[in-house]
Amino acid sequence: MLGMGELRRLNERATKAASSGPSSFWHVGGGRSLFAGPLHHNDPHRHSVPVYLAGLYGTFRLRIGSSGWLSCRTAAIPAGVPYEFDMRGEPLAVFYLEPNVAGIDTLTPLVGDGREVNRALVGHGGEFVLLRDLYEGRASRRCIGPALEDLTDFSSRRATQLIDPRVSRVVERMHTNFARLDPAADVASSIGLSASRFQHLFTENVGVPFRRYRAWHRLRAAIHEIVGGSSFTSAAHAAGFADQAHFAREFRRTFGASASRGISKANCA
Repeated sequence: MLGMGELRRLNERATKAASSGPSSFWHVGGGRSLFAGPLHHNDPHRHSVPVYLAGLYGTFRLRIGSSGWLSCRTAAIPAGVPYEFDMRGEPLAVFYLEPNVAGIDTLTPLVGDGREVNRALVGHGGEFVLLRDLYEGRASRRCIGPALEDLTDFSSRRATQLIDPRVSRVVERMHTNFARLDPAADVASSIGLSASRFQHLFTENVGVPFRRYRAWHRLRAAIHEIVGGSSFTSAAHAAGFADQAHFAREFRRTFGASASRGISKANCA
């Protein structure tokens, strides 16, 4: 158990990181995305992929669906489950895992001392030291991808959920061409399924409908363009959005905050 002196040092590190240290960064690649940085209140939102949340220096306030406000250090939230949080300016790590890599079962072992709340798992311990080290810049930005792979591999040894290989193939193809918008019926036919059966299978395996996941995938592509140096307008067009306003609306719906507040171009990986 930490003593008062150690707790004070952790608080000092959190204050320094939020003010004069690293602000925030995004890493997008390899089916694993990571945001880390100070945040405030994000309105209720839901993702098209499972996410792992970790308070980098302490607990944070979280609400899952219609639950009351909870205090936790880590949480694993399935795709499609609404949630909101209030960080009060403290740093949070948000780890997004694409369905062709693994599912929510791979993230739940990362939650320590967890309990289920409205299909999510929240806890007061878990794997946050690695994510904190990445945030503090102890490793090269080039090491973030391999570090996230190692974290996933470590956790997946205790996971049991496997995605249907037909759905996995569809997701893999989307990763190679995020701007392609084939009708769901054509995608279904390409893997030998009817449109209705494909829609059911996709939602069953991924947690959200095909159209909603495709919107997330394009949003992820736009974020990748922005952290690589593109303007918001250029990134929106490159990812297949009609314009920057369309991208901004989708970002707010997905993250519960504005794109200008949620993406830092100065700190990227």
